[in-house]
Amino acid sequence: MNQSLIDKYNIPGPRYTSYPTVPFWDESSFSAQNWEQTVLRSYKESNEKEGISIYIHLPFCEALCTFCACHKRITKQHSVEVPYIESVLKEWQLYLKLFSKEGGEGQKPKLKELHLGGGTPTFFSPANLKTLLEGIFQTVEIAERPEFSFEGHPNNTTYEHLKVLYDLGFRRCSFGVQDYDEKVQKAINRVQSFESVEKVTNWARAIGYQSVSHDLVFGLPHQNWEKMEHTIRRTLQLRPDRLAFYSYAHVPWIKGVGQRGFDENDLPSGEEKRKLYENGKKLLEELGYKEVGMDHFSLEKDELYQSLINGNIHRNFMGYSSSKTQLMIGLGMSAISDSWYAFAQNEKSVEAYQSRVEKGEIPVFRGHILDEEDLLIRRHILNLMCRLETSWTNEAEIPEIEAVVERLEEMQADGLVEISERAIRITEKGRAFTRNVAMAFDLRMLRNKPETRIFSMTV
Repeated sequence: MNQSLIDKYNIPGPRYTSYPTVPFWDESSFSAQNWEQTVLRSYKESNEKEGISIYIHLPFCEALCTFCACHKRITKQHSVEVPYIESVLKEWQLYLKLFSKEGGEGQKPKLKELHLGGGTPTFFSPANLKTLLEGIFQTVEIAERPEFSFEGHPNNTTYEHLKVLYDLGFRRCSFGVQDYDEKVQKAINRVQSFESVEKVTNWARAIGYQSVSHDLVFGLPHQNWEKMEHTIRRTLQLRPDRLAFYSYAHVPWIKGVGQRGFDENDLPSGEEKRKLYENGKKLLEELGYKEVGMDHFSLEKDELYQSLINGNIHRNFMGYSSSKTQLMIGLGMSAISDSWYAFAQNEKSVEAYQSRVEKGEIPVFRGHILDEEDLLIRRHILNLMCRLETSWTNEAEIPEIEAVVERLEEMQADGLVEISERAIRITEKGRAFTRNVAMAFDLRMLRNKPETRIFSMTV
């Protein structure tokens, strides 16, 4: 990777798990009522055909990982589990009530995808997770070949967690590894041994999980290539079916004290960080992994890679998925939902979330209703993030297409994209700059350029 390209394109930019991205949502035109209208519209259009997805945010962690930018609640008090589960199930009942409006009564939602995220889902006991999930499952029809997955912490995921979730239909699990170097682990307050990861990985496979994923992060404090290579080679001893190879997003101005558990001088420079990725990518590919979209790798046999080949890969707030549904309902504190026509986020504190649910209110506090222009741009950014290319049959399909192409001409001169009459393709050289390419389409951001830094660096 040419250092001059890094210097030119390493700028703050979104990760595009949505379009528009959260900082550019038009909250002034959003209300709980119009959110519910878009949910009902999407449910009617898609439930019978493809089903829906549910994301459940389980926010509790026993310790603070200082690299984490997620919404979480740090506590060792497991008495919080049952009240929180009760709130999530009450919230789900509010959506069931909404689905039953205008002739939908008696028709159960068809559940295609379910993901437990966090926080730390395995903070919850296996018994309480079973109570939560059975409370959902008794109200839905399970789709054919559903995709149920969860995130586990290697230090507190037990055999019983894995067995209970497997018996409930889960076939994919992911474990946060980040890095195996002790100095790096101490800096980010995430100390876990290779043996812990090996144990839970082997348990999952023995039980029958079809896909085991590990998360690695590059750009963490004290990392260099020697340490990163050690982590990758140790990871590959276990040969996970999927790997997320994330760039560390250093955004302490947003997340506050959590990400200041180390000196910023300990972070790799832009050039050093890019080398971590480039060398890591090369090593992963040499050892049989295929790059999928941005930040993700998988073995050829895994469904994620197969979905890329078949053109079914999708990206949303849960990351990359091997299938898509038009409607995704986020349950729990701070969870984000997507009705395709709108986004909505739940209250960001446990107390505010539970209070709204107890009042019988769907607990969204902000969101965005997509207009026609948003819907057009969203499709093209999704194409770029998932397939590294997008095309159109006429200029009306991309608002301000001439300006979009003009913004990409320098990237074309640098060999990062190929522009034809009605298509744009990101080259292999340009993969590392996928976010920059997507930014050329981002009219919301271009029209309302932030006065302060709100995103992590793209490289």
